[in-house]
Amino acid sequence: MKIYKEQIYLTSHGGTPSFFNITPSVKEIIKKSEIQNGICAVISPHTTCSVFFEEFVHDYTEDGDEYLQADLNNVLKKIIPDQVEEGQYNYPGEKHYEAVLSWPDAEDYLPNGDRSALLNCDAHLKATLIGSSEIFEVDNGKLGVGPTGYIYFVDFDRTRSRIRKCKIIVLGE
Repeated sequence: MKIYKEQIYLTSHGGTPSFFNITPSVKEIIKKSEIQNGICAVISPHTTCSVFFEEFVHDYTEDGDEYLQADLNNVLKKIIPDQVEEGQYNYPGEKHYEAVLSWPDAEDYLPNGDRSALLNCDAHLKATLIGSSEIFEVDNGKLGVGPTGYIYFVDFDRTRSRIRKCKIIVLGE
């Protein structure tokens, strides 16, 4: 059995969830792997990000999100409203703030001590519901999905822009 791994990097925009169509990247990585038959795992190592499989729908909102992405976001907001103030959710608690302040890169997470930069409980919960990975078939050296099936990576964290990683692992013969 052969294993091939690669990472892609995506820059979220903050303010609203950032959706990325990563299908072309996954197809290219499968091709580079030279694996003909097996599986492809697409994984987010981030706790506020998800990977999901959906139909490409061709229509976009004024903000540039595909209609199904906007619908997904609207449904999730009804279940898990965006966190806009401390106390709205249990997270983050005092001990978490204290822990973050002890990190060597604390300024990245709490710029100028701004506690609102950690108000992302909703992003964690949404990512938990959607999931951090998907597994796909590799069939005759190609991504084994239908013509309308696309792979998306989403960062639900709205607190700031940042660089995100997505790991792609292809296993097989």
